[in-house]
Amino acid sequence: MWSFLHKLASPPHFYGLSAKMIPWLYAAGLVAIAYGTVAGLFYAPADEEMNDGFRIIYVHVPAAFISMSAYMVMAVGAGIGLIWRMKLAHAVAAGAAPLGAWFTFLALITGSIWGRPMWGTWWEWGDPRLTSELLMLFLYFGYLALRAAIDDTAKADKASAVLALVGAVNIPIIHFSVEWWTSLHQGSTLLKAGGPGMHPDMLYPLLAMILGFVLLFAALLLARVRTEVLHRERRTRWVRKLIMPAGEAA
Repeated sequence: MWSFLHKLASPPHFYGLSAKMIPWLYAAGLVAIAYGTVAGLFYAPADEEMNDGFRIIYVHVPAAFISMSAYMVMAVGAGIGLIWRMKLAHAVAAGAAPLGAWFTFLALITGSIWGRPMWGTWWEWGDPRLTSELLMLFLYFGYLALRAAIDDTAKADKASAVLALVGAVNIPIIHFSVEWWTSLHQGSTLLKAGGPGMHPDMLYPLLAMILGFVLLFAALLLARVRTEVLHRERRTRWVRKLIMPAGEAA
């Protein structure tokens, strides 16, 4: 187990393995999203209260899930890199940040679109989940800005890792906000006691969309980390051999 993880942490090994994984992740993710989109939009029954307006959950819920998951990936990668000084872990954190920011933005936008007809407003500052999700977007921006402001990669890794770890306290706040405070958001539907509180025809497309978003995020993350690894290892022999033909390298 440990030997496999140690080997996986090797940039050349990761670069080669990820190249094989990315196409499969993209393909599986697109199949899941295609099924979820068709089943959710055309076959799932309308909600009793929200009618067809509920269908935005097939984008909003997966985007919100990935927004928090991406931050956890970023924070865990930053923590591993900070404690064990693993460069690949810092590369994972750096690759997850912009993706997490985009998914958080998508979650906020789709939430606002849903909130206008359901709540009568595009935004409600008093809602703890909305404001904590927005705070997470600013944390992503802060992480990206801090990395860009420091030219030395090692110093940027350390400084941004501290910010990522401090900001991780916001994740449980987002998740439990509807339970801790009064919120316009409804409580948990998928993880509620007694099983999901959704009709199977609504539930299965949602689960497929979540799976599809997870696989798509994984593929995008690996692609970004590969680029980050090449940039960090650009002066090493294995990268020069990878870029330059054998004849030119000689």
